[in-house]
Amino acid sequence: MPTELEELVEFLHHGNKDIRQIATENLVGYSTAQPSLFKRNELEPVRDLKLLIKDYTPIAAHALTILINLSTDAEVLEALAGDDAFLESLLSRILSTTDVNADAQCMLLANLSKSPSITKLLTLSRVPVASLSTSKLAIDQLLDAFVKGSAGSYNNKANYDYLSYLFSDLAKFPAGRKHFLTPRESDADVVPISKIMVFTEHSSTIRRRGVANTLKNSAFSTSDHAALLSEPDIHLLPYILLPLMGPESYSSDDSDGMLDECQLLDDDKKREPQVDILVTHLETLLLLTTTREGRDRLREVKVYPIVRELHEAVEDEGVREGCDRLVQVLMRDEEGEGEDSKVGDGRVEEVDEEEKMIEVL
Repeated sequence: MPTELEELVEFLHHGNKDIRQIATENLVGYSTAQPSLFKRNELEPVRDLKLLIKDYTPIAAHALTILINLSTDAEVLEALAGDDAFLESLLSRILSTTDVNADAQCMLLANLSKSPSITKLLTLSRVPVASLSTSKLAIDQLLDAFVKGSAGSYNNKANYDYLSYLFSDLAKFPAGRKHFLTPRESDADVVPISKIMVFTEHSSTIRRRGVANTLKNSAFSTSDHAALLSEPDIHLLPYILLPLMGPESYSSDDSDGMLDECQLLDDDKKREPQVDILVTHLETLLLLTTTREGRDRLREVKVYPIVRELHEAVEDEGVREGCDRLVQVLMRDEEGEGEDSKVGDGRVEEVDEEEKMIEVL
């Protein structure tokens, strides 16, 4: 005989919307406390929840919260990420100009990126979204929503910050890095990562963290370091260095050669407050020292004084350790070394965004 909770789960596909709303509202807590409840009958509750994201707004909101929490389970994750029809349904709502649950759907999509199958977004062709993107690729449409969402100019009910976690996970894959670092002919030869990197000093911690990790994971593509460092090309360095900098002043010897963007900063210049993000930026710089060209460029633009001041200003073991490692590379004698060294000498690993899934409590 079914328990009361099992009966409640059965109401997820009830014909009465009020009963569905009561069921979803009361089941949210059990999605973290008793997730096995939703795996009965070969994931029938999960199949119901997939449909409920199209339901009335309150029901859809509860269904999304439950799915976000349940997607930490490997079986549920694959049932969601491997369902092309569900993925298209999710994309259509994320890219809607009016869906009030768009951010929750971004959170779910970010969790789905823990599945390797999510790389299909890099090649998935869709109808272009009017007023958003001329591209037919899902990933390009999501990038454009991320950019426009930062100012609330696309869907005023959403900020799209959690898409940065999706980008970070996609950049773990060679195909993801290739997409982010290759000029798009359909978009006036814009390099996709250049749309992302401008948010390293954004007000949203979620956005800054996801962007920082996307940049770091992309920097594992050593063949693209020249483009990343070159001013005519991507010119990444200012967006990595500025978050490391505060209001400190530099001597003329220190500042001579610094990037223009890093000079004459305001007296109230704020340094990135989250130490984990500072560490990520330091690790990105360390990755960029993989080649002799990268090391020379970081020395040329006076990265050392910036790192020195960061080490002095931030009393955090991880930050100071990251500073020390980078300084050791920048200050060492190049004589007798090979042209290139191993990536990070094993000291830097790709970021599995926060190494955990998003849960909504």
